[in-house]
Amino acid sequence: MAEWFQEWFGEEYLRLYPHRDDADAERAVALIVETIPVGRDWRVLDVACGAGRHARAFRARGISIIGVDLSMHLLQRARETARIPVARADMRDLPIRPRSMDLAVNLFTSFGYFERDFDHLRALREMLGTLRPGGWFVLDYLNATMVKRGLVAREETRLADREFTVERWLHDGDRFVVKTITAPGGRQFMERVRLYGQDELVGMVTAAGGRVRRKLGSYAGDPPSDDAPRAILFAQTA
Repeated sequence: MAEWFQEWFGEEYLRLYPHRDDADAERAVALIVETIPVGRDWRVLDVACGAGRHARAFRARGISIIGVDLSMHLLQRARETARIPVARADMRDLPIRPRSMDLAVNLFTSFGYFERDFDHLRALREMLGTLRPGGWFVLDYLNATMVKRGLVAREETRLADREFTVERWLHDGDRFVVKTITAPGGRQFMERVRLYGQDELVGMVTAAGGRVRRKLGSYAGDPPSDDAPRAILFAQTA
């Protein structure tokens, strides 16, 4: 049986998440280049690059970037709109030469999709393994504390000019947050994300071979807190 993320990220995903736009990606990339010394000659790897919106922001700065994603549909969009080289792969098995990248990024909660913690650790090892000694890794994740505290169980919302029902709940002892989006007519889409706290993320990145140098809580550069929207880690390899 296919995992939910193997089938979800296609044309419907793009229609249902129009707010994940270039302006949002620009804020994330601006934070990265302001926080670490990204050079114009750096080789950057965008893991789970999606349709390439973050890649476009890097490219606008003259920075070379490669995109990797599991969705062929999103990779085609990234190739067409961001004009970057792309590769289809699972983040647990990246087709990138070890120690060949200066920076690897995994942005906007493109992590936490697997059932087993081991698979998340394996993905982190793969991403960090692509980096040269002293290379940088950026993980941009949700703030699990805020997600749990502010969970909206059910709401009606207008997406792609139609009314949808969105339901959310915590699963497996609050280890996962699950969301379903039900379209008119009954078609349903499901997402499930592991709720790692920031300390857990730091421990996993460390176990995968990185050293966390800085932690932030928003694209504006705010410090981490229970009220922060994001958990953003900047790590460096030995």
